[in-house]
Amino acid sequence: MPEQRGSKHVRERRTEALREEIATIVEGELSDPRLALCTVTEVALPHGGKAARVFVQVQGSDEEAEAALKGLNAAKGYIRHELIERLGLRHCPELIFQIDRSQEYRERIDELLGRVKRRKK
Repeated sequence: MPEQRGSKHVRERRTEALREEIATIVEGELSDPRLALCTVTEVALPHGGKAARVFVQVQGSDEEAEAALKGLNAAKGYIRHELIERLGLRHCPELIFQIDRSQEYRERIDELLGRVKRRKK
């Protein structure tokens, strides 16, 4: 059964509210040095909303990205508690942090397209 337009709008608003609050917490309130170069780019909340994928972009090496993921997972309980308080949620979805590599993919695609364009000339 397709999702109703109203419930889809509510889920989109909830997803955006989660992204904004998680970004505020991660980028401004956590004092973990591993998260210094960490930016929340997107939150994906599937139908049902039991778990939310939180995509983060980390400036730096793969080792720094892995360290940032460990820091985020260590702070997961605090972040969920803050989300419940700030958004007035009865239940906060499980947070699954993932590195957002879309910028790297975009740059690689642009590079490959540039090569193809140069070869055609």
